[in-house]
Amino acid sequence: TKQCVIDDRAARLDILDTAGQEEFGAMREQYMRTGEGFLLVFSVTDRGSFEEIYKFQRQILRVKDRDEFPMILIGNKADLDHQRQVTQEEGQQLARQLKVMYMEASAKIRLNVDQAFHELVRVIRKFQEQECPPSPEPTRKEKDKKGCHCVIF
Repeated sequence: TKQCVIDDRAARLDILDTAGQEEFGAMREQYMRTGEGFLLVFSVTDRGSFEEIYKFQRQILRVKDRDEFPMILIGNKADLDHQRQVTQEEGQQLARQLKVMYMEASAKIRLNVDQAFHELVRVIRKFQEQECPPSPEPTRKEKDKKGCHCVIF
């Protein structure tokens, strides 16, 4: 769990890192069902991890039964330029294809790590506002009706 403050509002992020391991398949799908947003992370030094991203994005959309959902594509290990197998341009091209934002990061040197989580919270909030726009203060009669509730933890 990671705490994050964006625009003076707190968010709690529960993070599941399966590193693409198949033994976490069932757990991953459960997190896909309940997750409000996703970082799609691949290693710029591993073309195979890059090629798996499309599959994970499609799986999330299938589980969510949506055409779009809050996601950001992250190329990790950006500090290992000499071992790079995926160019920044390829990452940007995939992000355009998936209709998501692209960032490069390095967990080792903490490049864009916090920024990635902050940006994901912004994308989630924007998506939720579009799904459930804030309404004016309800009248007493309207308070009794069931409405749309958007919550970020």
